[in-house]
Amino acid sequence: MANFSKSTVPQFSVDVYQNEFLPEGGRDVSAIVTVTSTGGGTSGAAGLGGFGRPGGLTGGGTAGVVIMVDCSGSMDYPATKMRGAREATAAAVDTLRDGTSFAVVAGTHVAKEVYPGNGGLAVADHRTRAEAKEALRRLSAGGGTAIGTWLRLADRLLSSAELSIRHGILLTDGRNEHESPEELRAALDACAGRFTCDARGVGTDWEVKEVTGIASALLGTADIVADPAGLAADFTSMMETAMDKGVADVALRLWTPVGVEIVFVKQVAPTVEDLTGRRTEAGPRAGDYPTGSWGDESRDYHVSVRVPRAAVGQEMLAARVSLLAPDPAGGDPRPLSQGLVRAVWTDDLAMSTSINPQVAHYTGQAELADVIQQGLDARKSGDRDGATAKLGRAVQLAAASGNADTAKLLSKVVDVVDAATGTVRLKAKVAEADEMTLETRSTKTVRVKR
Repeated sequence: MANFSKSTVPQFSVDVYQNEFLPEGGRDVSAIVTVTSTGGGTSGAAGLGGFGRPGGLTGGGTAGVVIMVDCSGSMDYPATKMRGAREATAAAVDTLRDGTSFAVVAGTHVAKEVYPGNGGLAVADHRTRAEAKEALRRLSAGGGTAIGTWLRLADRLLSSAELSIRHGILLTDGRNEHESPEELRAALDACAGRFTCDARGVGTDWEVKEVTGIASALLGTADIVADPAGLAADFTSMMETAMDKGVADVALRLWTPVGVEIVFVKQVAPTVEDLTGRRTEAGPRAGDYPTGSWGDESRDYHVSVRVPRAAVGQEMLAARVSLLAPDPAGGDPRPLSQGLVRAVWTDDLAMSTSINPQVAHYTGQAELADVIQQGLDARKSGDRDGATAKLGRAVQLAAASGNADTAKLLSKVVDVVDAATGTVRLKAKVAEADEMTLETRSTKTVRVKR
């Protein structure tokens, strides 16, 4: 492991866990890459620019956030949703640190600026927080839902100031019925890489795949808040997490020698997110995969490559994994840390067939996320046998890996007869909120025990 960080920027480290030994002719190499950032919150914000830095009067801080609140007509049914949304947004505004640039957007079939309303961002202080909360009291429900317009307005507002970190928080209670899926996809494509966004669905009338798709495309988190009374606590927690981000646009760069093929690159903790298709070329045999913004945290990535066949006794560098951050001055990205993935061919059967515990664990967690989705899809389509088989396998994987949270969610959808063998029965009646919670949180993983 090498580390190139300086004391003035967040400290990044890269650790590689793998079994580098292959049998003669073996080609597939897997590694778990653990990336850890320290000093990336408020204590590290001075280096690369983060939340909490003093700003000017017109959005001159180094970080900004736009809160997008669903104000469509369905938010009045029941009225507690609109009231909860106003209170939650006010709580989030209160959580903003002085110097953070911010704005609030009301989303219906069009997007409207709620505060500051001048086509730009305000800078958080005692006065602007009070003004924003006063503006929130005037929010009312009415109209349709076109989330792509909300995201595009957030992008314009976040682009109105020189910011190093751009973040969005989006709340919706319904389906995106007033624009086509293609229009939403075009908006996500336009916003990807420009800001990160956490998305929340309140109640049970929204589409899980829409909300999780928004968060996935914009490298944020997704979750359900079934009871509007829980919105304020959730928004406060989201904003606190956002406030701790100290560096944005970190890229995981994968360099491979001639003849090496990349099978996949996935984030596997804290959630499963396939990054393979998000590669951007970065020079000969190198590509960058986006990881978004970082605070004090650790994430795991699964890298799988296919190397040329080789004879016993040979070894090679299969891949080099580097972390890079943008240069504030506009120069080349700055290296933060790196790790190496190796391949060594051996005729020792025990060495070549041993599965690295980290690789095995996260392979199971990725399968867990897949079979939950497949099981729920089968259940919705009326395929009870398929749903039972897939959700039974999910129960078995959750139990084996110690993923207690997912196991608890599964128990609300199936009756568990034997977790070890994955023997389950589908429940005759399942609360819609329980099914949506399982689907929304299906990609959450547990860290491997070191």
